[in-house]
Amino acid sequence: MKDRVVISPTTRQEGHAELVMEVDDEGIVTKGMYLSITPVRGLEKMVLNKAPETAPVLCQRICGVCPIPHTLASAEAMDMALGIEIPKAAKLLRKAVAAAHGINSAAIHHFLVAPDVVPDDKFADAVNSVSEVRKTVQYVVEMIAGEGIHPSDIRVGGMARNITPFTKERLVERMTAFKPKLEEHIEFIKNCVLEAGLPNDLGVVNQPLMAMDATYGTNEFDMSKFSEVLPEAWYDDPEIGTKACSVIPLWEGVNVETGPRARMEKFAGFKDKGVVAQHVARADEMMKNYNACLEALDAIDPAAPANVSYDKRGTGELGFGVIEGPRGTDVHMAKVVEGKTAFYSAIVPTTWNIPTMGPATEGFHHEFGPHVIRAYDPCLSCATHVMVVDDEDKSILKNEMVRI
Repeated sequence: MKDRVVISPTTRQEGHAELVMEVDDEGIVTKGMYLSITPVRGLEKMVLNKAPETAPVLCQRICGVCPIPHTLASAEAMDMALGIEIPKAAKLLRKAVAAAHGINSAAIHHFLVAPDVVPDDKFADAVNSVSEVRKTVQYVVEMIAGEGIHPSDIRVGGMARNITPFTKERLVERMTAFKPKLEEHIEFIKNCVLEAGLPNDLGVVNQPLMAMDATYGTNEFDMSKFSEVLPEAWYDDPEIGTKACSVIPLWEGVNVETGPRARMEKFAGFKDKGVVAQHVARADEMMKNYNACLEALDAIDPAAPANVSYDKRGTGELGFGVIEGPRGTDVHMAKVVEGKTAFYSAIVPTTWNIPTMGPATEGFHHEFGPHVIRAYDPCLSCATHVMVVDDEDKSILKNEMVRI
């Protein structure tokens, strides 16, 4: 006899989602489905017919947890759509910001999962450690990008300005002094995860990997390998398909795994899989981002230009911004025609992972389901893009809104 366990909304994540698990008489999950129930906000439509510089300002507000990847992806999509080659200094500044943000976001995730893996007598230590890590790397983001949450200085054409020699010196000093604390934090989190008693094979999946770079710098996307399907065509449960608010992106016709574990496997030889491996890879990746940030800061010439002038009319060609965000590969696409945004689309990390997370709960007791979801650190505000409108009278046929 099959029963159904529904967790709605799932917790300790950004946005709202639903986990539906079919279980047998022993409570073991035989089928798992994960879906976004976060309301559609339509930011991709808001940027249409506006100046290309509007897109990064609006699209960074897709999410308050990962605004840096969205700002960078949007700016770089517009750079390509306008035929801009940004200066070397701007690339280095963007790299430093992306890497610092990667550390910050991983620390936020450690706070969210602390009740799952940190013993009660160490909880205060975990919170203090997260706060100390975030304070240092958010300072880097603010000094370079203008703001820690919605950065004002990442611009189409580069950066608003370069940093001063004094700012560079101060950032390098702070980051150099920060290394022992970061190493201590990483070991603390990894030890907590490894001692939490989670099954080593919990959440193991064997999907192809989606990762374009170990940290930042590879802006490539092969459209011939990419496709999308509506949730109605993906989920074999009509009720789930109708309720879900995110499209399902596929790479060469299949769903993929993206995020820290995928990057660490592809670029660093990391071999473990599953929930424990996700947490360990995310912690280890903090040091990868630390090194990338410090290398970029060291290489910046404060006297060099950080932006270029450009023709705002656009090339009429599709531009891509591909950023390895904390949760995985973030892809923004844009086309500019006669100075206005004619097309815009974002394929965010959580949409790649949504079809993977549900099946990853299968084979274990349903009480482990939330552990699987939180290991992927989903961001549902980023992933919600589906609203169905009648072609003739423009009435809304599908706009599922979460009710809590």
